[in-house]
Amino acid sequence: MKFFVDTADVDAIRELNDLGMVDGVTTNPSIILKSGRDILEVTKEICSLVTGPVSAEVVADKADDMIAEGRKLAQIASNIAVKVPLTWDGLKACKVLSGEGKMVNVTLCFSANQALLAAKAGATFISPFVGRLDDINLDGLDLIQDIRTIYDNYGFETQILAASVRTVNHAKDCALIGADVMTAPPSVIKAMANHILTDKGLEQFAKDWAKTGQKIL
Repeated sequence: MKFFVDTADVDAIRELNDLGMVDGVTTNPSIILKSGRDILEVTKEICSLVTGPVSAEVVADKADDMIAEGRKLAQIASNIAVKVPLTWDGLKACKVLSGEGKMVNVTLCFSANQALLAAKAGATFISPFVGRLDDINLDGLDLIQDIRTIYDNYGFETQILAASVRTVNHAKDCALIGADVMTAPPSVIKAMANHILTDKGLEQFAKDWAKTGQKIL
């Protein structure tokens, strides 16, 4: 499973990228707001750091305007994935932009039917939101499973990009289901390394090593 990092924090991206933990980056208007930076400037910097897809989202609500914004965003770098919403206009924009050879990430997906439409429209990625479904007492992981089944049934090449991943269990379960990509904040990716038994084991090893009176260096 590919790891995308869901942030515009360049330092956090660089740290994870140096460890080989970044296969791409996702951003959205809320993330750009949090960064406090110009969208074109920060997106260009991110694209220079990572070789994988970097999602930059349009903000228009009409297809023609989405297409124009998508074309401008795609000029930032060759690894830009234009992010469009899963609306009828967004699907129209997806069809045009993907037809021009651009990577397209269709976002804000909350149903398998929506995911099916996105694949038909030529989406490179579909972004179902796990955590936001959990927020309204629906199982977001069920959606990932449904999309996986549908795409496998018909050989769709659209990649399932599990989004709104908030916990390490979300990450594990998405991998078990077979999501192609997971995008998560840096804190979630780093938390995947944590385990209480690892900590306890290290504590015991440290105590025992101190008793030996030895040094390695």
